Amino acid sequence: MDTSKEIRTVNMLARDTFSTALGGVIANTSRSLLTMLGIIIGVASVVLMSSVGASMKLVILSQVSSLGSKSMVVFPGTQEGGPAAVQTGHDSLTFEDLAALEKLSTIQDAAPVIFLTGQTSYGREEATPQVFGIVPQFFLNQNIAIQDGRLIDDNDNQGARAVAVLAPDAVQKFFGNTDPLGERIKIGDNHFTVIGTTKALGSQFFQNADDRIYVPFSVARTITGQKYLNYITLKAVDDFDRSFDDIKFLLRTRHGINNPTDDEKKDDFVVHSSAQANQILGSVSLGLSLFITTIAAISLIVGGIGIMNIMLVTVTERTREIGLRKAVGARSRDILFQFLLEAVMLTGLGGMIGMVLGIGAAGILSLLVRYFLATYTFAISIPSVVVAILMAAFTGLIFGISPARKASLLHPIEALRYE
Repeated sequence: MDTSKEIRTVNMLARDTFSTALGGVIANTSRSLLTMLGIIIGVASVVLMSSVGASMKLVILSQVSSLGSKSMVVFPGTQEGGPAAVQTGHDSLTFEDLAALEKLSTIQDAAPVIFLTGQTSYGREEATPQVFGIVPQFFLNQNIAIQDGRLIDDNDNQGARAVAVLAPDAVQKFFGNTDPLGERIKIGDNHFTVIGTTKALGSQFFQNADDRIYVPFSVARTITGQKYLNYITLKAVDDFDRSFDDIKFLLRTRHGINNPTDDEKKDDFVVHSSAQANQILGSVSLGLSLFITTIAAISLIVGGIGIMNIMLVTVTERTREIGLRKAVGARSRDILFQFLLEAVMLTGLGGMIGMVLGIGAAGILSLLVRYFLATYTFAISIPSVVVAILMAAFTGLIFGISPARKASLLHPIEALRYE
């Protein structure tokens, strides 16, 4: 019987302490919101930045996932210029380089690419998609699958046939929802018959692989008269690392580059791979996580100091209330728990508001970014959100200890006399 009464008494005290703490929070709404402002900004920043990080991670993964784990691409140019040097006609990749790469035992397929420039048109529709002169192995190296019709084959290449295969975005630009097979398009001064369309691929190395037109390599070489390659796609046989090293060694030897320290800045070519992109992704994710943690720590510390100051003022303003509660039987630990609970409520509520604002800001940002980066998608890092809210509540607990202890140590008689 006594035990039952004690339990009821404890429950009543807990409910009373909770309701008193809640009343203290909502008694002055403006002050509570200003007190929570630092926490709100801190948590919103963490949620927003973690969302940007998660979205960019998906963007980078989209560049990698469409390629196999053994795929590589060799671009002409320096590490600083990279693929951009291709557009300026850099001639560090030759047909002799291609022939030497094809002889490597660690390489399964080597597929060269030559760009065709000029306006592309169909009827009154005009656009400038990327036009690639390719060999059939290119589709295998880049994991490009057929949607309708057929892909370019060896007969097309050997016979220099004026045929073309269109990626989805190119189909949409010129033909909309009509069937493009058998239609003739004009690229520069040359006409090509559409023999097939490819499935959507997304982006590869931050280039839209769905806004392309493919023509036979032999045709592109004849039209351009190029004596160099714009880039080469390759696929390793088994040991990817060995293939990667063999490619660099071969090209450095052929180009007379002395590079014993493996300094890629000294090369006149750049080798990109899906495995390399994964390593970069890991480094970027780690750096972004550290950056987010730093922002969270600074913001929450600032918010915690604000909460401590306001709670100290609150204790002073409510001295008579504390004295009255003690006079009617409240213990020091009840007062301590009450003010700690108020601090945690403030930070917890601030964390929830910050979470909502952060998610909203991340959603709006994703809509804006998608105009410039089509593969950018809205994503939220749930662990980061949970950690941010827990950190906010923990901040309230830490910075609420001093004001709560001050309140619990007040003598009831002195508190009742306080004016």
